[in-house]
This record gives sequence, structure tokens and C-alpha cells, in this order.
Amino acid sequence: MNGLRAVLVSLVLACTAVVSPAAAVARAAPVAPSWSALPVPAATPPVTVLDLAARGPGEAWATGYEQAADGQRPLLYRWDGKAWSRDTTFPGTAEPGYLRGVQFVGKETWIFHNRTGEGEILRRSATGGWSTVPLPQTLWTYQDFAAVPGAAWVVGEDETGLKVLHYDGSGWAEQSTPDGVRYLMGITARTATDAWAWADTDTGTAVLRWDGTAWRDAKVPLPANSNIHTILLEPNGRATIGGSQYTDGVSRTYLMTWNGQAWRTTDPALGDTYTEGMVRGPDGALWLPVRSDRAFQSKYARVDGRRTTFSYGPERTNAILVKPSALTRAGPALLSFGTVEIYGSKANLMSERLGG
Repeated sequence: MNGLRAVLVSLVLACTAVVSPAAAVARAAPVAPSWSALPVPAATPPVTVLDLAARGPGEAWATGYEQAADGQRPLLYRWDGKAWSRDTTFPGTAEPGYLRGVQFVGKETWIFHNRTGEGEILRRSATGGWSTVPLPQTLWTYQDFAAVPGAAWVVGEDETGLKVLHYDGSGWAEQSTPDGVRYLMGITARTATDAWAWADTDTGTAVLRWDGTAWRDAKVPLPANSNIHTILLEPNGRATIGGSQYTDGVSRTYLMTWNGQAWRTTDPALGDTYTEGMVRGPDGALWLPVRSDRAFQSKYARVDGRRTTFSYGPERTNAILVKPSALTRAGPALLSFGTVEIYGSKANLMSERLGG
């Protein structure tokens, strides 16, 4: 019996020695996806990127402007799931101006257009045709734009001060804000009766909220001596505020998340990163472009609760500044759009993708 047991033990050990390497390989953790470069047709440098948004894996739009000989010219690029192409079919494509916010309203795409100093909304139908919605008046500055089914807002200033222009699907009306509001720095909306704006007021930065009837102070307990870069609204009711807080002359990034009942504030290890390009990724974490410590590579931060990690884009030969300006979720992937400056030339367009 003892001899038989010894033989069995020897066989088990021999099989383990043979099988273990293969088993170890089979159980190895999958390789994490890395950022890859996507070709983008060049524009006339220097180029500025202002927005990026995706409806899904097969449609994304990027906006901004290029510097023509006689001034700014609007830029519009489309991602079809395989490649970036430049769109020059919209009204005013060859006129001075710029394109800014991209919004998806039902099956349409809406984009704010500054056209020779006049504001309008470009609307692209499901069949691909463009039309325009003019604004009721000209503003000195056009600060931001938001649109959802049944409503759109344009905020800015004219010679009389702050202006909030509201479109209800048939016409425009001017909306009032609470006393003490000097300036609206940004606006975003979840529905026609749930819009948020961040404002400069007599008492500092504040968050306003539209409930379908009036704009009111949302009473958000912002950190002392802080400002707001962006507010990210999600369909599940969650809201995330990204901004900077100043303490002893030093700026640091903070995030505030609303879960429907209370605000939670965190201070991720992001330094003084500007959070306007922040998005919720397909993995459920927050992603945003950050200033890179490598001239030839972009850098991105992933914030998951209290844990912050970083990843780099692909190496770019002779690059002296790689600057992703905006991120968006495109189905299972993340898309970035921005600029890259190659030694000896001015900044031109670049795009990168993670996953998908």
C-alpha cells in the first residue's frame, strides 16, 4: 500500500510540474487596453478644439476653429466608427467664426455656431441635412450652449449685462436669474425641466438650477474660495462638479458628486487640472485629460472613488506638446480630440482612442 501511495504522489507531482506553466498562462490577467492614435485630416494651424461629443460608437463630432489668413474659420469633424473626416457642408462653413458645443437632440445633432459675430444653432437632421435656428438678438459674448429635447439655452452678455436665451421649440424668450448673479460661466441640461448653470455672484461662485419654472440657487455647499469648471449630468440622476479651490495661493482640483440625496467632496491627486474635459467612461470611472510630464505623449487621469491612476497616449515622433482638449464615451471606447505640436510647426489636430 505504501509503495502504491508513493507511486501516486510521484505521478501527481510530475503532472503538476508539466501542467502548471500552461495553467499559469491561462490564468494570467488580461492585458489592459492602451491608447492608440487615430489619423485626423489636417486643418490650417494653429488650431483650437472647443468640444467633442459622441452618440455611440459610430458617431462623434468635434468642433473648434482654425486660423485662416483673414481670421478664424469654423472646424467640424465627424467620426463614423472607423475614421475622422472633415465636414464642410454646413451653412457658413467658409465664413469667419467658430463652432462650439455639440448636443444630441433626439435624432438630430445641434451645434452652436458663431457666424461672423452672430449666434445661431446648426441642426443636422437624421438624413444628414443642415438647417439653422437664428438667435433673437446679437450678444457681445456667447459663453455657453445646452440643448435637450424641447429646450435649448444660450448664455452670454450684451451691453446691458447677463443674458439667458431660452428656446422652447417654437421661439425664444429671455429668462431672468436670481438677484446678485453677475455672469453665467457655463450651462448644461438633463431635460427641458432640469438644467444647471454655474455662476459668478456677489458672494462668489454658485450653482443655479432650472426646474421648468424659474432659475434658483441650488444651495450647493461648494468648497471655500473655489470656482467651477464643469458640471457633468448623467441620466441616472447623478451630477458631478469639477473645479478648483484656492488655499494659501495654491490651486488644487476638487470633485463633488450628488447621488440624489447628498453631496460628497473629494480631492483627487490631480494638482490644478482643468476638469472641463471630464467624462464618465464605459468602466464607470471618471476620465479627464491632464497636463503631461512627457512632451511627446498625452496623459489621462482615471478617477474611481478615492483612487486616481494615470495612462499615457502613444509616443509621437518630434512632438513638443500633445494636448487632448476633450474626451467622450463612444460605446465601449473613449475618444479624445485635441492638438499636437511637432517641432518646427504649429499645433494641428490629433485624436486618440482607448478600448473599443
